[in-house]
Amino acid sequence: MSSFDDNLLLRPDRVIETPCVPADVEYHRVYAGESRRIVRGLVAIVLLFVGMIGFAQLCLVSASIIDTQLLGRTGFTPLRHAAGAFSLALLIPYSMLLQHLLYAVPARSLHSVAGCFRFGVFGRAFLAFGPLVLIVIPIGFLTPEDTIPWSTADLVAFFVIGMTLTPLAAAGEEYGLRGLMFRVVGSWTRGTHSGAVLGIILTTVLFSLVHGSLDPYILGSYLLLFCALAIITWRTGGLEVAIVLHGVYNVSALVLGTTLHLDLGGALSSRGEVAGNPANLVPGAALAVITAIVWWTTRKSGPARTPKVPSNEPEGLGNGQLGLGRADLPRR
Repeated sequence: MSSFDDNLLLRPDRVIETPCVPADVEYHRVYAGESRRIVRGLVAIVLLFVGMIGFAQLCLVSASIIDTQLLGRTGFTPLRHAAGAFSLALLIPYSMLLQHLLYAVPARSLHSVAGCFRFGVFGRAFLAFGPLVLIVIPIGFLTPEDTIPWSTADLVAFFVIGMTLTPLAAAGEEYGLRGLMFRVVGSWTRGTHSGAVLGIILTTVLFSLVHGSLDPYILGSYLLLFCALAIITWRTGGLEVAIVLHGVYNVSALVLGTTLHLDLGGALSSRGEVAGNPANLVPGAALAVITAIVWWTTRKSGPARTPKVPSNEPEGLGNGQLGLGRADLPRR
């Protein structure tokens, strides 16, 4: 295997010793073993979606009570939007908890094969790919849509929510779907590549359908987006790049929507009735280009893997190597 130290995008800041995680396996194969444990995996997926729905209902009911009884407001408000975003953000610790309880794998391994959140990978992905996403998102807003008046206070509130909770909501979806569920489904096959294919297809199709639209353009945009994020997670061996892309996508869409005074609540509630257009596919096409770039940068090394040797070995993986033995450590 080629050294990840030569890959600028995936060069890890550090690797943390993670007990109970198999050595030299790809991200989606951490749960794999002699037994495929399909029933346990189905339980994990059911609990994931139960949590997703339960958190959403609890947060939205709480926000509705505050809106109606204390603020005297109805309909789609910044508080309701914040509640929805916060409920998705709760999937981050919830997914880690399910992994630990059902598979006895430390929570931190859900971040990446390095056993930690790779902030260097996150930052480099943001600088490399964030501008492209920002450029293509506005294309979908060029077609006329219904507008409503928003007060200055509401617009400020939506901006604050967009800068704080919206990225966490996008991260929550990544930890739940491209993290926990991808690992669950990826462990059901005997082979590594078949597990990756099955995990990418099932997580992409299921999460696209959950968004509630069967319009070919809108559904196609979801399929492109979520397939790209799943492949990127597989190749990079972690959730950092997918979180960057998903977060920038959602934040820019929210900021543009409020800037143009669009009816955000109506768009969300009638998502299954909205007719799409070819412009909806442009962001997905951009994600496909980014996926191709990530694949090209990992063409020699292959998908990132968990470390081959414990990180507490002398001169070991604490030097920043990802999945390499002592003989492969870079020369100083």
